[in-house]
Amino acid sequence: MDLTKINRLKNVDANNFFLLAGPCAIEGEDMALRIAERVVEITTALKIPYVFKGSFKKANRSRMDSFTGIGDEKALKILRKIGETFDVPTVTDIHTSEDADMAAAYVDILQIPAFLVRQTDLVAAAAKTGKTVNLKKGQFMSPEAMQHAIQKVNDNGNDNAMITDRGTMFGYQDMIVDFRGIPTMRGYATTVLDVTHSLQQPNQSSGVTGGRPDMIETIARAGIASGVDGLFLETHFDPANAKSDGANMLHLDHLEKLLHNLVQIRQTINSL
Repeated sequence: MDLTKINRLKNVDANNFFLLAGPCAIEGEDMALRIAERVVEITTALKIPYVFKGSFKKANRSRMDSFTGIGDEKALKILRKIGETFDVPTVTDIHTSEDADMAAAYVDILQIPAFLVRQTDLVAAAAKTGKTVNLKKGQFMSPEAMQHAIQKVNDNGNDNAMITDRGTMFGYQDMIVDFRGIPTMRGYATTVLDVTHSLQQPNQSSGVTGGRPDMIETIARAGIASGVDGLFLETHFDPANAKSDGANMLHLDHLEKLLHNLVQIRQTINSL
């Protein structure tokens, strides 16, 4: 993966993990800027390369009345403003081939959602933009199967791809992380652990996904110990009232302590 834009952030420590973090969805400009400003402040102090994450729209919803976005162009312009304001790369997920060129005009990394990572036309469209492509491992896929998703990106003339593990379905309403898959996937590409989505409890009878935010630090610590290159997590200053995935998001007030602890773990591992 080409980390040029990530690695030129202030005070970057090449031995540290990098972070993709932000709200699940762009709910408005003020909230997005507020979250980005705080995360930039924390990651700069801790020398963690940072990528702002936010979905410009949510296409995978359980119910018709679920929040899907504030408008594609409006949300994408907010993502571009964050990138320009804080001089950080940005990432958003796309859901159709048509989304690829549109989103690529505003962000640095295109993310393929886990449920769609086997969609060849979608992966190819993202790759052809020349942007870095973040491939979420399908909840139904083995780590070994992700080599073929990476190959699809490469076959379309793009060598900038990474894999993000977001857990594997366990029964109907739970997720697990098989940390044996981390070194396997790192053999194919830069590998990230999606901490918060790995703690989702999908398919609830209410039609609203649940989660286990109390386990965020446990999963994140294990990810750092297993050697992931980066972490992905969703954070919000008011998760209880977030319009999407609030049940498994990290409260923004807890982010600094979590990242401080994780940096210490990474430093300890590097010293061994």
